[in-house]
Amino acid sequence: MRLIDGKQIAETIKQEIAGEVQRIKDQEGKVPHLAAILVGEDPASETYVNSKARACKQVGFDSSTYRFPVDVTEAELLEAVEFINNDPEIDGLIVQLPLPGHIDNQKVIQHIVPEKDVDGFHPVNVGRMTIGLPSYVSATPNGIMELIMRSRIETRGKQCVILGRSNIVGKPMSLLMSRNEEPGNATVTVCHSKTQNLGEVTSRADILIVAIGQPEFVTADMVKEGAVVIDVGIHRVPSDKTKSGFRLIGDVRFDEVSEKASYITPVPGGVGPMTIVSLLMNTLKASKKEIYG
Repeated sequence: MRLIDGKQIAETIKQEIAGEVQRIKDQEGKVPHLAAILVGEDPASETYVNSKARACKQVGFDSSTYRFPVDVTEAELLEAVEFINNDPEIDGLIVQLPLPGHIDNQKVIQHIVPEKDVDGFHPVNVGRMTIGLPSYVSATPNGIMELIMRSRIETRGKQCVILGRSNIVGKPMSLLMSRNEEPGNATVTVCHSKTQNLGEVTSRADILIVAIGQPEFVTADMVKEGAVVIDVGIHRVPSDKTKSGFRLIGDVRFDEVSEKASYITPVPGGVGPMTIVSLLMNTLKASKKEIYG
């Protein structure tokens, strides 16, 4: 079994980005700028946005966070998005989800101009990805593809099973893994809560990507000997073996599945670090106008 060290790979990519940012700064005098909109005081969202700001600083980006109270109106939020859309100094914009119930997530996302939609959620970017045009790919799937590529995992002709069909992970992963590129060219099956004989399906997978949102859902009997296992899940559970009183686990029962897998991502330290790095990669592309010119 080989551990796919997402933390180490992410650090390597950050160094690459930092070098490119320095080159741009020396030649053009401008650095990439990522803005984030944060509504309310959800601790998980706060932590994630702060992590993005720290990552920006590491690679030499400018970053801004626009904070709003939980009772902000949808109109006020759309006005803020419009302001950032029109600011030539800002290259990328993310809106931290989920938003409060009185605000339409999709309406806000669709108000971001596709050129600054570095989260890759706008229908224009999703559509461009679907038909194979250059686009901003959402951060987690993009990070997984980087992990696969940099770990030199063969995907051509392999059976790939994806557990989960969300717009953020499952659906884009199925498109990326089946596209006529490398990595890609896999035969893809997408499983979900209505899939019958789920264990039989997953046990045929050469590559198993798990984003089902249930702690330690995948057990050893569901995994083929020698499979590549990518665990997207992250859950905080109580533990009497840590100072904090909790530990982080994934959607895969790591201890037993790692005995059968040829490659596997740990939780934490696997897919997670790559998600933020992918956002940096997209922001760099936005700054260089690689997608939309």
